[in-house]
Amino acid sequence: MPLYLYKLLLFSVLRTSTYWLTRIQSFLYCNENGLLGSFSEETHSCTCPNDQVVCTAFLPCTVGDASACLTCAPENRTRCGACNTGYMLSQGLCKPEVAESTDHYIGFETDLQDLEMKYLLQKTDRRLEVHAIFISNDMRLNSWFDPSWRKRMLLTLKSNKYKSSLVHMILGLSLQICLTKNSTLEPVLAVYVNPFGGSHSESWFMPVDENSFPDWERTKLDLPLQCYNWSLTLGNKWKTFFETVHIYLRSRIKSNGPNGNESIYYEPLEFIDPSRNLGYMKINNIQVFGYSMHFDPEAIRDLILQLDYPYTQGSQDSALLQLLEIRDRVNKLSPPGQRRLDLFSCLLRHRLKLSTSEVVRIQSALQAFNAKLPNTVDYDTTKLCS
Repeated sequence: MPLYLYKLLLFSVLRTSTYWLTRIQSFLYCNENGLLGSFSEETHSCTCPNDQVVCTAFLPCTVGDASACLTCAPENRTRCGACNTGYMLSQGLCKPEVAESTDHYIGFETDLQDLEMKYLLQKTDRRLEVHAIFISNDMRLNSWFDPSWRKRMLLTLKSNKYKSSLVHMILGLSLQICLTKNSTLEPVLAVYVNPFGGSHSESWFMPVDENSFPDWERTKLDLPLQCYNWSLTLGNKWKTFFETVHIYLRSRIKSNGPNGNESIYYEPLEFIDPSRNLGYMKINNIQVFGYSMHFDPEAIRDLILQLDYPYTQGSQDSALLQLLEIRDRVNKLSPPGQRRLDLFSCLLRHRLKLSTSEVVRIQSALQAFNAKLPNTVDYDTTKLCS
């Protein structure tokens, strides 16, 4: 045997099994377009000799722990057939059964515990005050006015215009109301909350003192006038999104009943004695308490874009799973009622500026995807934003 053949045979025998396995895998998986690349077991990918030409063929699925497949599909070895515990099969790939954290897109939580939050709200701590703009064509703060007609006030943040990187949570509301001496007036407040902007018709009514919802607490202030602090504490249990708080003030007249032991209330226009001095009222200040949270509209738009143009195989399902998680967490902060309000659509309409048809399309895609997931129950919502 010639010496060079002997050396070649000896060199081949000394090669490790890993070398031959890599060599065979390279021929099988990295030999497209007439170019032979090199297969890597660690990265489960091919390195091609020319970046301009793809040498990679369809690779087999990866079997292993976590997001790797439990077994490959018998009819197609390039796709997954079964997943490990905690993962679900989606278009031949394994995806987590639970969406990853949504903190990158929108924040929901605060570090304050219930007792600490309750204490700070009772003390009307300035650290919880959200600096909202007061707007009213009917009255001015610290000015006396005739309250016999309904007065409208707004506390708004205009975040959908000026603070697009934040959304806000309301934890409570406080008003300081003063009455003239010997006034027979009794203030009556109605509060509506607009979660993310839009028209007043897209606000929900706060069911104060109904079905375990909190009631106003009135505290007499040590001032010469009849001044009271009106506070409404929502806390963690009833907190919700807000962009604008609409407050409607009207008054009723408190009078003694026929037997003198009970009070009877009249509307000011119903009172038949115009000579009776109804008195005047003023509001010294109005404060809304809560906190602001991170919000990235561009990142959520990027998720929505993947519904039509998935960047990589399986990214569409991942985007749908994330959007489902955001939708459910947003709607979970809906106010009390028989059915949740569709706050998620309000977020899409007024903070992402999507059209009604786009919102309908996204909601339909989420509903169809949710129906395919195991052990999931969808829920009906009441529309709030058109």
